[in-house]
Amino acid sequence: MLVPIGRESDWIFCTAAGHLQLLLTSSSQDLFLSRLIFIGKFPNFSCPPMSYTRPQSEPDLCSLQHFQEALFPLLLALCPKAAFKNGVPEIPFLSYEDNVVRSVLVDRIEGPVSGEMLVEDVEIDVSPVPELRRRLRFKMMPNLVQTQPYLAPMVAGLSLVAPFLEEKIKLGLRPRALCLGVGGGTLPMFLQSKLDFDILGVEADPVVLNIARQHFGLVEGEFLHVHIGDAIGFIKNVAQQEDTLRRGLERMSDLVEGSRIDFDVIMVDLDAGDAVNGASAPPSEFVQRSVLLAAKMVLHDRGIIVINVIPQSKAFYSELIHDFHEVFAELYEIEVGNGENYVLVATVTNVQLSRSGSCGSWLQKLKLVIGEKHMNSINKI
Repeated sequence: MLVPIGRESDWIFCTAAGHLQLLLTSSSQDLFLSRLIFIGKFPNFSCPPMSYTRPQSEPDLCSLQHFQEALFPLLLALCPKAAFKNGVPEIPFLSYEDNVVRSVLVDRIEGPVSGEMLVEDVEIDVSPVPELRRRLRFKMMPNLVQTQPYLAPMVAGLSLVAPFLEEKIKLGLRPRALCLGVGGGTLPMFLQSKLDFDILGVEADPVVLNIARQHFGLVEGEFLHVHIGDAIGFIKNVAQQEDTLRRGLERMSDLVEGSRIDFDVIMVDLDAGDAVNGASAPPSEFVQRSVLLAAKMVLHDRGIIVINVIPQSKAFYSELIHDFHEVFAELYEIEVGNGENYVLVATVTNVQLSRSGSCGSWLQKLKLVIGEKHMNSINKI
């Protein structure tokens, strides 16, 4: 793989986690890679670059071809003996492309749970005009950018229960959402400020929460609370207390920091912490049957769970879909459009997916704040 000029010290190209993620994501049914060799300038392992600007000119194709031909004997020498079983092997040259035009390092922090992190201001090449964004990246999962590509698709999943949410609002009640994984706080802040949700966030790393406050404008208040702790342990604990209530053994009106049991929506934005297990998000522990049953128990009878999925293999994704089908009534998939992320929406009870007809004021508001693109891409699976 040819490393882009100026990005040699990016964690994607100079860490074992980044190498493994690139190896897994570059492999496919048509192209199985047993090893990945990086070609570029030597990186500075001690410090990520303070800034990066994508070169404006494309490399000369003729010069690139000569360069690859000159490298071919060296690459052959690095191939395992098994590669020569059917003759001289073909060695594909890969290039890395993303939508980052330029980036500037804002802060570099280390947390007890998430490890080393970067806050960056980036210019993203999107149509019709480039966008300026602030993002949070993790050294243990350098290809994973918190909430950047999948906020709108995750929020679009709410359209499946729009009639239910409309009913609550007409009764003067705020919809309630549990956000597992706060990160930079973009998703919980969006739900609270744009759609009037009552939010409880759960974040494992207190340093990440401080980053969200300092660099991303997270402000907690009456309708936005954050609990520090493990998300999986938290949801199991809530489910256990809910089960106690249902059995009539104990009366309880409040849970953590004034937040009641029974959520209308659970938003899951959790990463696996490392790429070795074959999944970037969610962690494999989350899709265990006991955890999914716990999530279902703390949801309203008409509630949904929306989960960001970044699988490193089709096998993991297929198994995840099967696990959700075993617990929830229906499962829907929303296209993110980047070829890497999927958003799944699981429902406690059957819902009606309608793309036509009249819509209530809340659904109309949802369309105004995120558009209809991702709503129209919702498919039952």
